[in-house]
Amino acid sequence: MRRLTISIDDDLADTFDKLVNTQGYANRSEAFRDLLRAELDSQRLQAYPKGPCVATLSYLYDHHERQLAMRLAHMQHDHHDLTISTTHAHLDHHLCIETVILQGRSDEVRAFAESVLAQPGVKHGKLHLVSLKA
Repeated sequence: MRRLTISIDDDLADTFDKLVNTQGYANRSEAFRDLLRAELDSQRLQAYPKGPCVATLSYLYDHHERQLAMRLAHMQHDHHDLTISTTHAHLDHHLCIETVILQGRSDEVRAFAESVLAQPGVKHGKLHLVSLKA
């Protein structure tokens, strides 16, 4: 492991120390490594938009919305090459949450996620991509 030394202004250092404490990191180095990994992963996803990735797509939806559950299931079946697994939970009488684990080309995963999140009755959703390109 290599040691790096950086200089940052006092306000930024104080803000970083607060992040380290609130996130429960053992030290600044662990926090810095996580931030750096996240930024490098983000840049890889931008540099290789067709590169391989894994992802989670989580969304809330109203299961009383006409035919929505069936449409969502059909969309996943139509993209079985991307869909690895789906977890479904009932939050209340109307609201459900699903989390879908996806794997494939980044552009195809994004397109699938956008089409799911655009469905009428899908309330909120979030896609989290992780590049598999080293």
